[in-house]
Amino acid sequence: MIGQLLEKVRHEKPLIHHITNQVTINDCANATLCIGALPVMTHAVDEVEEMAAASSALVINIGTPTPDQIDAMVAAGKKANQLNIPVVLDPVGLGATKLRNDTIKRILDNVHVSVIKGNAGEISILAGQGGTVKGVESIGQYDNIEASCHDAAKIYDCTVVVTGSVDIIADSNCILMVKNGDAMMGRVVGTGCMAASMLGCFAAVESDHVQSSAAAMACFSIAGQLAAKRDDVKGPGTFKAALMDELCGLSAASVEQYLNIEEVVMI
Repeated sequence: MIGQLLEKVRHEKPLIHHITNQVTINDCANATLCIGALPVMTHAVDEVEEMAAASSALVINIGTPTPDQIDAMVAAGKKANQLNIPVVLDPVGLGATKLRNDTIKRILDNVHVSVIKGNAGEISILAGQGGTVKGVESIGQYDNIEASCHDAAKIYDCTVVVTGSVDIIADSNCILMVKNGDAMMGRVVGTGCMAASMLGCFAAVESDHVQSSAAAMACFSIAGQLAAKRDDVKGPGTFKAALMDELCGLSAASVEQYLNIEEVVMI
């Protein structure tokens, strides 16, 4: 199924509208294009509703929030909801500042999101369990993050993804763990943001967002795994270029060969 969804993204070439982090906007655009979808990166409030309506998914990332950008996120999200277009939310730095906390509350109060993707601290906060975020990084140990992911999914009636050394995906009915990837992915700024882009690409072609999210995280993590093995990768800089190459060249056969995914049984 995951390999088939990769092929479907490349066949349909969905347009993915991003209102995203200014630090990683180019990386997200390139990752979207490499996996086979089409990126558009616009946050002007005067056009976001029109652009959202023309897109197959909307990705909202609050990494570098400004008042105008936040207004644009809400406007685009409402339009996407009206047209049943999936919305992916990346609550970057939730818990670090009042602005970020207020922004996420405003978005979730006004927009129904299909997928929320965050690190362990961000998702734990959303689940009401508390957490520590330093800047945009999760700090501390989260021994029960699977349960927090599941709780957040029930609270917000959506699919929730926690990224880390193991990626966790949950809705109200099930929890999956994607055990692909490589530690080098954590040494490159922007891989979390790129993961949100991948989630948007696959949500655009598959309405079951547990399945689409599992496919997105598996493909992205396997590309990272393959990139890290390359002889020409010497560190984070060469790894980042290799990651883009592997995303572009990723095949359904490679996905099926390397896929390592498990279902968690909740007790």
